[in-house]
Amino acid sequence: MTFERTKRSWRAEKLSHLGSSIFTEVAEWKEEARSSGKEIIDLGIGSPDRGPTAHIRNVLSEAVLDESNYAYPGTSGTPSFRQQAAAWMQHRFEVDVDPNTEILALMGSQDGLAHLAQAICNPGDCAIVPDPGYPIYSGSLAIAGVRPWYLPLKEENHFLPDLDSIPDQVWEEAVFILLNIPGNPIAVTADIEFYEKLIRIATQWNVLIVHDLAYSEMAFDDYRPMSILELPGAKDIAVEFHSFSKSFNMAGCRIGFLTGNSEVISALRDLKSNIDYGVFEPIQAAAVAALEEAMKKGKGDRGVAPLYEARRNAFAEALAAEGWNVPKPKATMFVWAPLPARFKVAAGDAQAWTSRKFARELLLDTGVVVIPGEAFGSEGEGYVRIALVQEQEMLMEAARRMGSFIREYEMI
Repeated sequence: MTFERTKRSWRAEKLSHLGSSIFTEVAEWKEEARSSGKEIIDLGIGSPDRGPTAHIRNVLSEAVLDESNYAYPGTSGTPSFRQQAAAWMQHRFEVDVDPNTEILALMGSQDGLAHLAQAICNPGDCAIVPDPGYPIYSGSLAIAGVRPWYLPLKEENHFLPDLDSIPDQVWEEAVFILLNIPGNPIAVTADIEFYEKLIRIATQWNVLIVHDLAYSEMAFDDYRPMSILELPGAKDIAVEFHSFSKSFNMAGCRIGFLTGNSEVISALRDLKSNIDYGVFEPIQAAAVAALEEAMKKGKGDRGVAPLYEARRNAFAEALAAEGWNVPKPKATMFVWAPLPARFKVAAGDAQAWTSRKFARELLLDTGVVVIPGEAFGSEGEGYVRIALVQEQEMLMEAARRMGSFIREYEMI
């Protein structure tokens, strides 16, 4: 007797909700452009094009050579890392946090973002996340079996989350609300009144606030991002992610931390103790050096911000000279650019230029890589994200190529 068995798929359905397919597509477009002879200028992924300071690299080198640093590091983070992170929170934001109970070391903030919902939610729970938003926000919910409620970020509201638009039923059901200010892909800004209102509403509904502050040290002009933990009562209802990737050019090191509400810190620590053994100790030593160096320079030092501010100014002005006017972000390494007027056509038009089509044709025609806005949620349609991760000379060349591409299609 023979039996026929249906072939099993060894791929979980939840993976289809992770939102990473567009980045795989863009990588394929790059190879297609290269094969046709195009010189690539990659303004896609937000990875810093420079490394950390020589001092940080030296500390890392010495720690790597120390034989005692090769044991399991521990999930919480070394005492020296947690203490220095707490000292930096006081130095930068005048926030007091307990290094033993209110700070958790992470393999980059994305590590924590990816696992948080699993630590504090049950399958079927609800969470509020921004749209557009960094893909792991919704992806982490899919992994945890948590229902997302998408909070639209609208241009008419300066992309600031409209807290009043969230129905009472959603507030009642939500376990947490996740916000990213200044954000990726949109460098939205907020004042103290916004945070006070957020804390007031979240406290009323007993909803945890999760604040992703990965770009705290990358702000321009007169804007200086604040920590939500600066406000009275915030630690009762909020946690905040911090990252070394952008602030200290340490993206490849995979180091960050979560701070705030001790119950949430404990929950994520318990989960991660069953997943990994923590961050390699030499990496933590380098992170301590980065924080110490920043504190020695004083509060007036702006770290990496002037570099990206200069790039922002030069790139936006070069694009404007080519006929594409884009808003200048007040923070982050990204320009959130509405498609040029020629490419905005009526909905339903068979020849519609979606953000995906624009990004693909731009890359194949010019070799310039940008990310279509739809990769960050449905509200991102009509925009592209441009990362300022090349030196000014290359950004000027990218702007020239973009201008040529736009003029080419204006003549069709």
